[in-house]
Amino acid sequence: MSRAVSLGPIAAIVGFLAFVEFTSGILQGFYTPMLTDIARNLGIHDADVNWLEGTQLMLSALVVPAFAKLGDMVGHKRMLVWSTAITAAASFVLPFTDSFALFLAAWALQGFYVVWLPLEIALIWSRSRRAGHPASLTMKSAGVLVAALEIGAISGALAGGALIDVLPLTTVLLIPAIAVTACFFVILFGVKESPELTGGRLDLIGLVLISLALLAVTGGLSFLRLNGVADPLSWGLIVLGIALGAVFARFELGHDDPLIDVRMFASPSLRPVFITAGLFGVSVLGAQAPLSTFARTDPEVYGYGLGTQGFQTSLLIGVYLIAMIAGALSYSSVARRLTPRITLMLASSLVAVGYLLFVPLHDTYAQTLTNMVIAGIGSGALVAALPAAAAAAAPPTQTGVATGLTNSVKTVGGAIASCVFGIALASHLTGGSGAGDGTAGSLSGYLTVWIVCGLTAAVSVVLLAFVPKLAFSDAPEVQAAAAVS
Repeated sequence: MSRAVSLGPIAAIVGFLAFVEFTSGILQGFYTPMLTDIARNLGIHDADVNWLEGTQLMLSALVVPAFAKLGDMVGHKRMLVWSTAITAAASFVLPFTDSFALFLAAWALQGFYVVWLPLEIALIWSRSRRAGHPASLTMKSAGVLVAALEIGAISGALAGGALIDVLPLTTVLLIPAIAVTACFFVILFGVKESPELTGGRLDLIGLVLISLALLAVTGGLSFLRLNGVADPLSWGLIVLGIALGAVFARFELGHDDPLIDVRMFASPSLRPVFITAGLFGVSVLGAQAPLSTFARTDPEVYGYGLGTQGFQTSLLIGVYLIAMIAGALSYSSVARRLTPRITLMLASSLVAVGYLLFVPLHDTYAQTLTNMVIAGIGSGALVAALPAAAAAAAPPTQTGVATGLTNSVKTVGGAIASCVFGIALASHLTGGSGAGDGTAGSLSGYLTVWIVCGLTAAVSVVLLAFVPKLAFSDAPEVQAAAAVS
């Protein structure tokens, strides 16, 4: 059993970065209650709101690899400042346009906030190496940052829902822009740069190849969800993306200073972390919308669902986020007692149990709430643990890239799941006993969602069982191995 490690040496920087993650949470929760108001203001149909999610998803897949590598090269703080400036500028465009095209472009650019958490974890790791116990300090810091993120998401959703009822849309949309601007100055004046930078030149050819590959795959998945499984364009884009990914990997293997050292995927410690991140994306990014729609489905009409109203649905989501906060904050203390590897396995097990319990137990509000709390605790721990584990297992010059990769593969996993789940739910649209409107997802589709989420989490448990026992820890032999890998 290892002793507790104080955040003392890096407490100030973690406090400033917690404010950054709180702001990130505001961005992620604030707009959800007013999407219908935004659609009316832009003169678009509700279905077109999906393009907002799609464009931000594709942009996040593109910017994380570049900014993560640039963080290792020229400074994690510097890239935090640049990404926050872009996010703030885009946020100030949103209140002052009624053009869907311009709003869509600004919304996509606002998605630069996705690079904040990977850069923050890399920055904390870099600074904590000098303070000693870098793995323990990073684990504890990651829990604080993720808790701040989820508190921000809850606060943002509550504030957005309350303000949109009493203030004009333009005024309401200014609030997150002001918050991001404050975040910019917090980083600029409150955060010190990473002490060790690698320098070098950015691998532009590799960046173009991986950007095109990710754009093709995520674009293909988006079209597949919109146009159905028989759409040849969708499959063509996915195949093209996979082929470009293979070309990228081959090119990076021969590069002296690659954008992404693909050899990290062969590391016994890193490979399971990356795969777990991708599988985790299935539930944490792909399953949330189906959970919400299932809760809103009227059982009197369709024979299943909870028939909740808006507040009851928000309460479900709020309790889930609170469970994630508990999981994130408890991760470091549990990891000290059980080792990070076993704690990762335990967190994945909770996600698996939570979703598989939905199969027999989904008829009542209490059952659904219980399942979401179990899955939420495991999910919160994983959100905190995965980037910290990647930083601990990565070579010292690749911490930004490694933490960024956990985000990228999680995003791709979520995109794939979103596509699959959308097809599953639409495969047998039901109108219940004839009284429905034929627009609710099928019960078999929801069962598919829960089973896939549970089984992917269970696969993660098995993969993590083969990770070296002392992986992600402060053990000297682990740090030495990371330094030379």
